[in-house]
Amino acid sequence: MFPPAGDALPFRKSGTGMATGVVKWFNPEKGFGIITPDDGSPDVFTEFTAINATGYRTLHENDRVEFETESCAHGLRARKVTVIP
Repeated sequence: MFPPAGDALPFRKSGTGMATGVVKWFNPEKGFGIITPDDGSPDVFTEFTAINATGYRTLHENDRVEFETESCAHGLRARKVTVIP
């Protein structure tokens, strides 16, 4: 059973307590994309508003990222997405 929409969900954690994964694809024109979690769980949707960055916020294919997840009407989405240098 999923928690109510907006609640963070647990995933395999990085040293910072956040999930990690790889950007599968991101369309900067549409402002959304997909992240594949490292723990093998299903892919997670994300959008540009969830990216922790200043200025123009985008992701690139194969970027390593850390993130939290939350439930939404369509499944799971990533929030607080940060590129791992």
